Amino acid sequence: MKPVLYAHPFSSFCQKVLVALYENGTDFEFRNLEDGGAGEELAALWPLKRFPILVDNGRTILETSTIVEHLQRHHPGPVRLIPDDPDAAIEVRMLDRIFDNYIMAPMQKPVLNAIRPESERDPFGVVEAHGMLDSVYAWLDQRMAGREWAVGDGFTLADCAAAPSLFYADWVREIPANLKSLRAYRSRLLARPSFARAVDEARRYRHYFPLGAPDRD
Repeated sequence: MKPVLYAHPFSSFCQKVLVALYENGTDFEFRNLEDGGAGEELAALWPLKRFPILVDNGRTILETSTIVEHLQRHHPGPVRLIPDDPDAAIEVRMLDRIFDNYIMAPMQKPVLNAIRPESERDPFGVVEAHGMLDSVYAWLDQRMAGREWAVGDGFTLADCAAAPSLFYADWVREIPANLKSLRAYRSRLLARPSFARAVDEARRYRHYFPLGAPDRD
């Protein structure tokens, strides 16, 4: 049986897994959480109701990085998203965590803050998140100078994480114009067919973005 992905097309973490699936043309069933019944199935599989999750051959796989590793092991394709070389694999996993923890996570703070009732908002948390994004942007700009992808010459798990995190983070806290290497990297990610497909599939949900989705992407 083909794997089943419980996800929402507009979710940054879901897009990370979708990019991995699309990169290798993996056949899978997409259970869109907008559709009736999928949410109840998700809750039965994972009480915290966090998504995406992957169900494959009777196993429920949680957390995006683990899902991608599972796909590479059990549904391999032409693109090796985690390199065979152990040292390169460590670097890929390190960058994957940086994009998830220091781009994707702080990016979500201003978004969630905008959804809360005004009396429960956290302006200090938003300032803190913006500061973290500014610091990581500067670090990544230096790292990406002269590079095409996050690690080595090939597209990896790190780029799967980078694509949606930088895509949405730039909506929340635009990457400064002087950080040319990072801005160029974001543009290359948007042009990558796997991520371009994920972005296009999510366009109809842009009205969900509480800060207002820009027209530039």
